[in-house]
Amino acid sequence: MASTDVAAAEVKAQTTQVEEPAKVTRHQEVGHKSLLQSDALYQYILETSVYPREPEPLKELREVTAKHPWNLMTTSADEGQFLGLLLKLINAKNTMEIGVYTGYSLLSTALALPDDGKILAMDINRENYDLGLPMIEKAGVAHKIDFREGPALPLLDEMVKNEEMHGSFDFVFVDADKDNYLNYHRRLIDLVKVGGVIAYDNTLWNGSVVAPPDAPLRKYVRYYRDFVMELNKALAADPRIEISQIPVGDGVTLCRRNY
Repeated sequence: MASTDVAAAEVKAQTTQVEEPAKVTRHQEVGHKSLLQSDALYQYILETSVYPREPEPLKELREVTAKHPWNLMTTSADEGQFLGLLLKLINAKNTMEIGVYTGYSLLSTALALPDDGKILAMDINRENYDLGLPMIEKAGVAHKIDFREGPALPLLDEMVKNEEMHGSFDFVFVDADKDNYLNYHRRLIDLVKVGGVIAYDNTLWNGSVVAPPDAPLRKYVRYYRDFVMELNKALAADPRIEISQIPVGDGVTLCRRNY
């Protein structure tokens, strides 16, 4: 989950809120973000297929992020691995990331791109990005990243006005304020190339998309749930894209632009 004013405040609030008693499980630990009902099965995936292949800079960044008070916003290691493989499969070179936090998904992307690959990365909080920057520099991929501090929509609007930017991105990863996902989509559909991919994170939103109306959800989960569900319906009805909603991490929806 990326760094935003509302999200950050809500994540901080979680540490003091007692809305629903819950047994602490491995799913609640940093890096254990999964919709799988079996903690043991998720741990098996991490220990068998993810952690042994995790590059050292990513491991260090994951461990540094674990000490941050908003660590629930990080991308899980299995999702980072998935994104890296996806980028190589589609031969992505020019990419964008909206919502960076400490940069786990950003570093996963940078490591997967060719040496001349580029990432336009946007986040409202430079301080969080700077926390992960030493690991990005250690990995030798800082030259691929163009970090912009501030809200994404104004910059997207500028790019949309420039026809030369239309269809210029191979891949976009969105992990930011869920209440703006549809606003991002309306702009990104012009900026990603035909055949390119937009990936929206958290589209299963803690499993709350199937929770009954009276379910005891945390405030930040309840607040964003309707926005996530609205996005899911809109993406499913958008003829400009092919989609696949994948239950990795907190749910990722891949959108391939058709035209």
